[in-house]
Parts: sequence; structure tokens; C-alpha cells
Amino acid sequence: MKSNLNLFFLAIALLVASCKQDQKESDKKEMVAQQFTGSQGEVKLITLDPGHFHAGLILKTMYDQMNPEVHVYAPDGADLNQYLQRIEGFNNSEQDPTSWNLKVYRGDDFFERMLSDKAGNVMNVSGNNAKKTEYILKSVEAGINVFADKPMVINADDYPSLEMAFKLAEEKGLLIYDIMTERYEITTMLQRELSQVPEVFGELLPGTPDKPAITKESVHHFSKLVAGQPLIRPAWFFDTEQQGEGLVDVNTHLVDLIQWETFPEQILSKEDVELISARRWTTDLTPEMFQSVTQLEEYPEYLIKNVKGDTLKVHSNGELVYKLKGIHAKASVIWNFKAPESAKDTHYSIMRGSKSNLIIEQGEKEAYKPTLYIKTKNQQPTAEILQHAVAELSKAYPGLDLEKVGDELWKVGIPEKYKVGHEAHFGQVTEKYLQFLKDGQLPEWEIPNMLVKYYTTTEALKLAKQQP
Repeated sequence: MKSNLNLFFLAIALLVASCKQDQKESDKKEMVAQQFTGSQGEVKLITLDPGHFHAGLILKTMYDQMNPEVHVYAPDGADLNQYLQRIEGFNNSEQDPTSWNLKVYRGDDFFERMLSDKAGNVMNVSGNNAKKTEYILKSVEAGINVFADKPMVINADDYPSLEMAFKLAEEKGLLIYDIMTERYEITTMLQRELSQVPEVFGELLPGTPDKPAITKESVHHFSKLVAGQPLIRPAWFFDTEQQGEGLVDVNTHLVDLIQWETFPEQILSKEDVELISARRWTTDLTPEMFQSVTQLEEYPEYLIKNVKGDTLKVHSNGELVYKLKGIHAKASVIWNFKAPESAKDTHYSIMRGSKSNLIIEQGEKEAYKPTLYIKTKNQQPTAEILQHAVAELSKAYPGLDLEKVGDELWKVGIPEKYKVGHEAHFGQVTEKYLQFLKDGQLPEWEIPNMLVKYYTTTEALKLAKQQP
């Protein structure tokens, strides 16, 4: 009897071991399936619910590594139709036409169908943000890489799900990456480069809440042109429970740049962040303004909660002051209805160093084009030092020059070839992500810093909502 029991338990142990080995083999096969070599067409893109025009902009150009057949899953309606029209426009463009072949599934069960079909190995999501964190987590659970438009999370309650998604992605050998286009704007790139030249910048000052070491301010407009056409925005874009407030939406870019410029390629943690103050306020839209950008004659039911009289109040604006590793920083997001004539979305930034300040301005005197200035202090650094620094930068960016435009104020001359514009930055970020897929990993600082970024934005919104 005892011998029979021993044989029984031995059989069970062998069966369990066999199952574990089968699971290991299965996991190994899944890992092998996720390896990219850079070969033509190996990246098979899935586009999920493309309700934001950014989803179209990543397909404004072709990529050898990306298969021209793109599977699209979305609910039927205006958002999907606008996306399809945008891609058709790219395919029929007279200059550098694309050749995307879209396979479209329309239906309210679009997400469940995407997970069951698993028609690709990279999912791009750029639309309604209410469920975006859930989409990211469940896509990773299904073994799909994620290339996400910002923001990946819009409230503190969903932040743990984002952390879980990154943890699971690491276990499965998958890559999650968000589309940080502003890192590719030339004046920002050069501001970062010059801040790393001690002879020019000195050291980054710690700053104060009233005079931060680094300030980023972004001004956006609800009414604008995209790819030469008036942008029709979905009504949900004006519901911050679906789109996200300014502090967690556009502010994602600003917090990212603050981290990227002040502590380049350094691993950050949540403990490095100390919030000082955060506030939020509304942009007010009349029914006529709302109709002009949505083509809707009435506010949908879900927006009525934000209507006072007949004015729609959108909490799209926000300001955050905080410390990052002891350095004071400020990030402000402002939404106006429409830009002045010839103007576009604008960016202002200042980095305060012990020897000079590095300033980006994009106002009327700059013809609304981003312009980088160096403001020296007490005649230091000298013209010779500045010219030498710009000459060194010209090795990587040929054609840069330097012009004195005021008392201790210098303008960095940047050739037009580097000013490719916001829409082109989406292609640049996509190329970077494709390289990461080929490498099989992100730089070691990217993932922890993405998590710190979204911790900062979501905690800032929580703090702002606590204010009277």
C-alpha cells in the first residue's frame, strides 16, 4: 500500500514538473515571438480607437520595419471616419504618398475583438483617455507591445494599473512607450545640450517657488489646422473625465521635458518628487465656439454637468510648482480657443544657470517660431566662450550660428532644415520606438522616469482638486 502511494505521489510530482516545463517552454516561445530583428514589415501595427488626430500622424510616413497592413479596431462613428479620411489623404498625397492598407473592424466590442484577434504585435492607442490605462494593461496581458499617445493615465486611482502594466511588460519581454514628440523640437534639444556645457551654463540653480530653476509653459488652441485641414474635435475631448485635465494631459510633455533636461539619462524615483502647489482653471466656450470645432449644434448629455448658463467650462488649464531632486520646477498648460493670426501652439521655457539663462520664446517678436536665447550674467561667459560652444554644437548640427541681439542677450541661429514641425516629430518618435523594439529594450532610465512623470501629473491633479 505504502509503495503504491509513493508511486502515486511520484507520478503527481512528475506531472506537475512536466506542466511547469511546458509553461516555461510556452513562455519561452512567447518571448521568442516578441524578438524583433529590424527586418522589413515585421512590426504589425494595431490601431485602437483612433479618436485623436495623433493616431493618424504616426502614419504620415512609411517605415521599412512596419508592415503596410494596419488593423484598426474602433466603434463606428465620426472619430473613426476622420481617422480613415486622414490616412486616405496621406496615401493620396502628391508629396511622399504613403501606402497603408487598413483592415477595419467597427463595433462596440472593438477592444474585446482586438484582444481575441491579436492581429498584430504592437498596439497604438490615441483617443479617449478614460479607459486608456485599462487598454494598456490588458494589451500587455495579451502579449502585445504598446506604443501609446500621451497621457497613459489621467488620475491617481488608475496609476497603480499603469505600474502593474510596466511590471508585467518587463516579465513578458514587451515594450511600453509613450509618444514624447517635444523631445524632438530643435530649440529644446539645443537648450538641453547647452545646459550640459559648464563653461556656458555653469550649474543649474536650485531656484525658488517664485523663481524656479526651470519653467515650461505650453499654450494650445482648441481651433487649429492639422495636415492643412481644420481640426474637428470629438465632443468627448471637452469632457475632462474622458480626455483628462490640463495637468494630466499636455502637462505630461512639460514634466517629461523637465526630467529629460535637468537630469538627462538619470534614473528618477517617486521619492525625488515634492509637490509644492497646483491649481486648475477653466477655458470658457460659447455654443458657437463649441459648434465650430465639433460641428455639433448641442452639448452632449455628458457635458451638461460643466455648462453654466450656455457656457461650457472646460478644466483644460493647470499650473504645477514642485521640486525634483531639490530643483524647483514649474509647468503651466494654457488652452485658448483660437490662436492669433499666423500663430500656432506655443512653448516658453527658461533654465536658470549660475553663468547664464537658456530661454525659449515663441511670441510675436519671434514670428511665433521657437527661438533659443542665451542670457549671460555679469558679462560671463564671454562672446568667445559662447561662439566656441556653438561651434562645437555645429559638429552635430551643422549650420548653427550666434547673434548678439541685446545687452548680454544672444540668439542661437538655427537653419530651417532642423525646424521640421510638430507633425513630423511623430515620425521621429516612431522611428525611435522601432529601434527600441529591434534592441529589445528601452534605455534603463526610460521606464522608471515614465512612471515618475505620471506619478507627478496625477498627484498634481489630486492636489489641485483639494484647493477651494
